Amino acid sequence: MPKTSARLLALLSLLQTRRDSPGALLAERLEVSPRTVRRDIDRLRELGYPITTFKGPDGGYRLDAGTELPPLLFDDEQAVALAIALQTAVTSGAGIEEASARALNTVRQVMPARLRHRIDALQVTAVGRAAASPAPQVGTEVIMAISAAVHSREVLRFDYAPGPAPRRAEPHHLVTWGGRWYLVAWDLDREEWRTFRADRITPRIPAGPRFTPRELPGGTVAAFLSARFRGSDGSGDWPCRGEVILGVAAAEVSPYVRDGVVEELGPDRCRLVLGSWSWTGLAAAVGRFDADIEVVGPAELKDAFAHLARRYANASA
Repeated sequence: MPKTSARLLALLSLLQTRRDSPGALLAERLEVSPRTVRRDIDRLRELGYPITTFKGPDGGYRLDAGTELPPLLFDDEQAVALAIALQTAVTSGAGIEEASARALNTVRQVMPARLRHRIDALQVTAVGRAAASPAPQVGTEVIMAISAAVHSREVLRFDYAPGPAPRRAEPHHLVTWGGRWYLVAWDLDREEWRTFRADRITPRIPAGPRFTPRELPGGTVAAFLSARFRGSDGSGDWPCRGEVILGVAAAEVSPYVRDGVVEELGPDRCRLVLGSWSWTGLAAAVGRFDADIEVVGPAELKDAFAHLARRYANASA
């Protein structure tokens, strides 16, 4: 039988794993009698854990939420996942940066050295808004491997789906953008700056040699990604930008145009200046609003609306 302190930690871990824990199952997992389980439950209650009893054929125990936060127990994967979430929150702009930083520091202080080193190597930059739809999942080990290479300034060797050949890059930033994870890096094979989706990366071990960081175009990772995802040449602006008058209130438009400019012209009229990667894409973006449209300019935007009108007419026929 394990010592009482070790047994209490094991019991707490089992209670955190599932919603309802039958007493017989807890006794079996801990290799003790049901009477010992009951005594240990009482000890945890004295420590502040809100554990309730439920009756029935498989009567047992449930760890509920209480009025105060008792000590928590995490396994290695949970601790790393919590640190990743907290560091992302620190840079999210969600208004919880200070609290997240303090929570991250608290978690780090009680971590064993083997986990603390991994967390210290974690460097994440959150840019852009959250995605409206679920993004592809990225394994914790992939995130930690990429972040470690960024932190140590070592060349990252990795496979990148669906390409067959291994890649080599100087990793500069691990970034979350629109709910996705990206690696911003200098591609050594193509000799250019690239953004790689982290969910397609499979790191190779060991990493390559150390490198001296290059200067990132745009000055900041946010400026670089804004220009890259807009499809521009690095100027930071959309390649196509137009102006329209919409027959709808500005308040109904502004929440959906991200970096567009909305000017109120009346209770049911507003001016919209918006950018996109193509004129057709810009016309389609404006057309999603249920309102009359007056194109101010340029002529390319008017031509794009005419092109879409013909396409939609053919589709309706």
